Amino acid sequence: MTSRLPHTLRSDARDNRELILDAARAVFAAEGLNVPMREIARRAGVGPATLYRRFPTKETLVTEALAGQMRACRAIVDEGLADPDAWHGFCLVIERICELHAHDRGFTAAFMSAFPNAMDFAANREYALRSMARLARRAMDAGRLRPDFVLDDLVLMIMANGGIRAASPAAAVAASRRFAALAIQAFQASPKASPLPPAARLAPVTLIP
Repeated sequence: MTSRLPHTLRSDARDNRELILDAARAVFAAEGLNVPMREIARRAGVGPATLYRRFPTKETLVTEALAGQMRACRAIVDEGLADPDAWHGFCLVIERICELHAHDRGFTAAFMSAFPNAMDFAANREYALRSMARLARRAMDAGRLRPDFVLDDLVLMIMANGGIRAASPAAAVAASRRFAALAIQAFQASPKASPLPPAARLAPVTLIP
């Protein structure tokens, strides 16, 4: 019996860790990063002491909980870079990055934060932004991206997309897709009015019939 006890404790620790990460991912996605650690512990069904043993700071919890989203972000940028048509790759990244951020308010906040001690997170964010700068330069050289585009425009777009609030996750994604289409048209060197994705109802009244 005593020989099995260490294994049981290790298994419980792993279970608690996954419960905390699952709860953190859910609450960060729905409500952002301002949720208190005690609330995350409550939703995970563990005590605050257990949470702090696994994740001593909010930064360590955020970094690990959102590692999957950061990997997805990097994969999207890599796919765009691999596209032989730089403008098509640029548009693909805009569309998918907006949708990724629409699914997870916490990831948008984390992506825009400094997190000075989260070296892996910061390095991946730096990689994504530098790669987008390279892709933008190629699209600009091809004459498809407006010549006055700067990387800060992409950051501004991410911030604006992160401000979308809707009654349901599906409505938020629909609104994000439409916003991405509008952003792409604005980024074109010679803007053309192309059909937009369907609108999502965000305002309490219809503003234009």
